[in-house]
Amino acid sequence: MSKNSENINIGMLVNTKKAEAMLIAERLLRWSKAKGISMLFPPHEAHVLGTPETPDEEWKKIVDIAIVLGGDGTFLRAARYVVEANIPLYGINAGQLGFLSCGNKDDAEKDLELIVSGEYTIQSRRLLHGEIYRENSKKHQLFALNDLVVTKGSFARLVSLGIYVNGRHLTDLRADGVVISTPTGSTAYALSAGGPIVPPHVPCVILAPICAHTLYSRPMILSDEDIISIVPEGQNREIMLTQDGQLGYELLPGDRIDMWLDKEKNISIITLRDRDYYALLQEKFKWGHSYE
Repeated sequence: MSKNSENINIGMLVNTKKAEAMLIAERLLRWSKAKGISMLFPPHEAHVLGTPETPDEEWKKIVDIAIVLGGDGTFLRAARYVVEANIPLYGINAGQLGFLSCGNKDDAEKDLELIVSGEYTIQSRRLLHGEIYRENSKKHQLFALNDLVVTKGSFARLVSLGIYVNGRHLTDLRADGVVISTPTGSTAYALSAGGPIVPPHVPCVILAPICAHTLYSRPMILSDEDIISIVPEGQNREIMLTQDGQLGYELLPGDRIDMWLDKEKNISIITLRDRDYYALLQEKFKWGHSYE
């Protein structure tokens, strides 16, 4: 870390709708004042917490690291917020499972002590790049830390999807949908769809069908060099593409969604020595625990 603790600017991104996250924010604000460390809040958080605000663009320029208070959904929104600024993120969990926001709320001050002392490492997580084409014209470009999911609408029956890899037709899939996931997202929707757990440093993309109407459809690991294309087929007009489960785009039959692991876009995630990925798996899945 290039700055000492007196000069470091810590940004804070908070799920202001979670009472637990707000309590942690107030604790850390008191801690930062006692330590003489700058804690910077973008406009929304500043308004709710009653602190001085830093305009969004200025915040992104001067913040050295950012603390994210909430659950994994909050972390995903924070990732989109800082993607162009490449600010390292550390998530403190005030939600449920917490694979991205993996810090323990009870140890928040201790974790920040380690971070401002430079006792951390940074993992670079590559983003999934998606482009939606309609009649050969690009309509949307989007990036996802976890996954891009093509799925049926609320009342639709199975969707028919053409699956292509590097322009070659792989299969036609009839299912509730399909998850295209990064390794980071392997413990999210892809896991629920029967996909494998993939450590974040493994360069690959996961293709996981959702409730496929065939015995022969299985999750698949593809290379980080592969381009996956999905084309909705038939006449079903209730099809959605969701970005990290938070933003949605309506798809029409004949649209094409190209997806690949981006070589340049990434999110930097702060990792503490005793909170590495495998320790996190043990904790969240209760591996190694006795059930007697």
